[in-house]
Amino acid sequence: MNLASTALLALAMSTDAFAAAVGKGSALQKPRWSEALRTGAIFGIIEALTPIAGWALGYAASGYVKEWDHWIAFTLLTVLGLRMVYAAFQAPEAETEKPARHGFWLLAVTGFATSIDAMAVGVGLAFVDVGILPVAAAIGLATFAMVTIGVMVGRVLGNIAGRWAEAVGGLLLIGIGSVILYEHLTAL
Repeated sequence: MNLASTALLALAMSTDAFAAAVGKGSALQKPRWSEALRTGAIFGIIEALTPIAGWALGYAASGYVKEWDHWIAFTLLTVLGLRMVYAAFQAPEAETEKPARHGFWLLAVTGFATSIDAMAVGVGLAFVDVGILPVAAAIGLATFAMVTIGVMVGRVLGNIAGRWAEAVGGLLLIGIGSVILYEHLTAL
């Protein structure tokens, strides 16, 4: 993967976390930068670790599916992208009383839930033999930045901005999967 692909993948992987962070920020009573940075760090670390775990699983299985690897990567990325686009247009949850701060475990569980797609991407990247550490670091850093910003955006805008970001991220994943498929089919 080149630098542009890595950056686009990192951006795409961070958009669902951004959407969740906007929701978290809008659910808080005037979040401060310290809470935004804390939330960004929790999400970023989790989002950096899950593609490594997925890559390890995919790497273990890659020898068995080498002839179909590009189709698997394309399918995984496309399905995840479509899921993100679909989720972006679902009705938002009803509001409750706003706390001053979210608990660590709530943030960790939310961070893990938004990083399942990064684990699946890690599986797909193992099939196309990509070095996972720079990609995982890029995903973690992008997620840290996007979540930190997302919490503060949520303070101002609410859930609308997060829903659009998730839709754009889904479309980026579909595009990356299509490029992987195109590159492998034209290389034959």
